[in-house]
Amino acid sequence: MGAKDTYLSISGPSEGLYKDNGSRFIALAYPVEDESEVREILCSVRKEYHDARHHCYAYRIGLGGTVWKAGDDGEPAGSAGRPILGQIDSASLSDVLVVVVRYFGGIKLGIPGLIRAYRTSTADALQSAQKCEKTAGEWLRLSFGYGSLPAVMKVLKDMDIPQRRQSFSTECSLEAFARLSLEDTLLERLRKIDTFIDHLK
Repeated sequence: MGAKDTYLSISGPSEGLYKDNGSRFIALAYPVEDESEVREILCSVRKEYHDARHHCYAYRIGLGGTVWKAGDDGEPAGSAGRPILGQIDSASLSDVLVVVVRYFGGIKLGIPGLIRAYRTSTADALQSAQKCEKTAGEWLRLSFGYGSLPAVMKVLKDMDIPQRRQSFSTECSLEAFARLSLEDTLLERLRKIDTFIDHLK
C-alpha cells in the first residue's frame, strides 16, 4: 500500500487525577484536528477552571505528530508541558490535546515532584481514553459531466474511496476522501476521465 497513513488518536474526552501534598492535578484529554480547535478548548478550560493556579498543556496533531506545542503556564520551565507531551508520545498518539489544571495545596513540590504530577495525571487521562485509528488524507471536490459518471464511480468503487455530498445532474459533483497512500493513484486515474479536482481543507 506504500507509505503508512494511519495513526492512533482518542475518540472522545477523558480525565485523569493526581494528588500530592494538597495539590490537585486534573488532566483533561481531548481529540483535536487543528490549532484553532486547541485554542478554543484552552480558552474554555481556563474559563471553567478559572480558580486554578495553572493550566498547563501539550498537544500533537497530524500524521507523525509534526504540529506540536507544550506550555508550562507559569510552572518552572520544562516541569509541566514537556512531561505532558512525553505521555502523549509514550502512548503513540496524535490529534490529542491534554490540559492539566493545577489547584495549589500550599506546599511546593519541587521540579521532580511537578514532573511526576503532570506525567502521572496525563498518563491516567490517556489510559482511560477510548482509542481510535485515524487515516491521514484530504477531502477532494470532484466535478465532471454526467457522461463521466459511470467511469468516476468505477474508480471510487475500485479504490474503496469514501464519498459525501453527491449531486448528480447535467454537471455532477461529489466529495471523496483520498487517503495519503492512495492519493497520487486516485488523482492520476480521475484526471484521465476529465474530472475537475478541488482540494478541500
